[in-house]
Amino acid sequence: MNRLVRLLRVWLRAHRALRATPPGHRPSPLDATRTPLRVMPNDLDLLRHMNNGSYLTLMDIGRVDMTVRCGGQEQLSRHGWHAVVVGESIRFRRSLRLGERFELVTRVLGWDERIVYVEQSFERPGRSGAVEVVADAWVVARFLRRTGGTVPASEVAAAFGAGAASPQLPDDVTRWARSLDLAHRQAR
Repeated sequence: MNRLVRLLRVWLRAHRALRATPPGHRPSPLDATRTPLRVMPNDLDLLRHMNNGSYLTLMDIGRVDMTVRCGGQEQLSRHGWHAVVVGESIRFRRSLRLGERFELVTRVLGWDERIVYVEQSFERPGRSGAVEVVADAWVVARFLRRTGGTVPASEVAAAFGAGAASPQLPDDVTRWARSLDLAHRQAR
């Protein structure tokens, strides 16, 4: 299935869920959003398992799903903001094969003054019935104004209904983010 068609299907399903949920009962971006997906032929590489680049593309779709379901897309449109990914790290544990069903789980971990930290994982039912994590990732995103400039992450979180104060980030995420920042500064 073409990725744009898949994105449209997820976006429409998320909008239906948003309309069916009263404003006071919408999920927070801090809650896990589960996006059901299936491995399609254009997701495969030469070894007939899901290509590493397909994981990153599907993560975009999972973040769109979460943003729409929590009412964040309305806020982004209202304020003229948009997100840009500034860093990603993914760890592959297992393979996904053609036709296999899985869920992409997306949630915001927290934020600092500039960026929002997102955790995403690809999960499927394991042999014993327990959930098996196929791949897990961290994503760092900034929000920009269409008119120019960065939007403080606390402002974005408050607009999304997550409050202005961030939950404490896990230490390993903080170390990872610092290493990205150092690498960025060294490249200048």
